[in-house]
Amino acid sequence: MTSASSPTINPASDVFALGPIVVRFLVTGEHSTGSVAAFELTVAALQRLQAPAHSHDHYEETIYGLHGTLTWTVDGQPVDVGPGQALCIPRGAIHRFDNHGEAEAKVLCIISPGAIGPQYFRDVAEVMTASAGGPPDAVRMGEVMRRHGLTPAPPRQAIG
Repeated sequence: MTSASSPTINPASDVFALGPIVVRFLVTGEHSTGSVAAFELTVAALQRLQAPAHSHDHYEETIYGLHGTLTWTVDGQPVDVGPGQALCIPRGAIHRFDNHGEAEAKVLCIISPGAIGPQYFRDVAEVMTASAGGPPDAVRMGEVMRRHGLTPAPPRQAIG
């Protein structure tokens, strides 16, 4: 754990390529005594999230647009987040994101408290690798999500 007396720029260095999505951790809960986690999320143009819509009961997720535009669907309502815009997704809200634009999009994701970390994305990458380029196994993806505090939306509530 990084102590308050020795600040470090980007103490996390984990990068995950998940198909058309790249996740780059900047700060984990381990680096912030559990108070926050922050990562960049880069999504290629014209890409839909392969994982199911989901919610989380133990943390808020705040999205800050850096470039391009991602459409976040939160409780059935689409919200475009572009550069300089922020969206707070409350605990329990069913959500997902898609890049409907012709350009790559990048956002900063801030999780508070820092309940999710790089291991979640390692586990997701494993499921995606096992799919050999096809759609990820929904049952395995759901197991990974639940193990890390995300709740996949029931099919009738899946949005997007």
